[in-house]
Amino acid sequence: MDKDFDISMVKFDEKGLVPAIVQEENGQVLMLAYMNEESLKKTLESGFTWFFSRSRQKLWRKGETSGNTQRVKEIAYDCDGDTLLVTVHQTGVACHTGTYSCFSGRKLTKGEEKGVAVVPKEPEKSLEPVLNELYQVIQDRRLHPVEGSYTNYLFDKGQDKILKKVGEEAVETIIASKNGSKKEILYEMADLWYHCLVLLAYHRITPDELFEELYGRRKGKEYHRFTGKTGIRPDL
Repeated sequence: MDKDFDISMVKFDEKGLVPAIVQEENGQVLMLAYMNEESLKKTLESGFTWFFSRSRQKLWRKGETSGNTQRVKEIAYDCDGDTLLVTVHQTGVACHTGTYSCFSGRKLTKGEEKGVAVVPKEPEKSLEPVLNELYQVIQDRRLHPVEGSYTNYLFDKGQDKILKKVGEEAVETIIASKNGSKKEILYEMADLWYHCLVLLAYHRITPDELFEELYGRRKGKEYHRFTGKTGIRPDL
């Protein structure tokens, strides 16, 4: 973050707080928290989000205990100066319940009941939001089991069962490829990717961390997670 900043345009309320809406780089809203002047300055100085806890009456840094940090990309204020919009690169999940966003799957309507109208999303063609959304559903099943859910069945059986399914789907994908059937390949690979996401969720690893690993390889950089050393490999 740029250390040369001016926060004079931010209007803190009578308690010295301003609401901060946190969103991912792709625009997905992650959470709402509050900042006071000190936490805002620490956020700007450190490049990571700091907030003020109204219940504990103290500053806290996102990820200080969970490791689910938020690297700040940009901070904007609204037309009245009384709300902040913080764009971040999220590592791990944003919500303390384990879902990627604090708003994941939490709607005020059920079925055809009247309530707040939810505008349908435009169909997503980009891979990242699709995988993140599927991962959120998987995480929600892990945290809030649903009777008859296949995902919950896998989590209940544990790692060995999940690994067995990953192996089986990998073999079936290979067979589909050998058969040269596009429809079969797509079906089997979709099964494989789903089970891989379940495995990531089992290990509390997010698709975002996987994207970061792949992006690093695309740039010709390799981070050795076990040694903590960074090396250079030929660009892909």
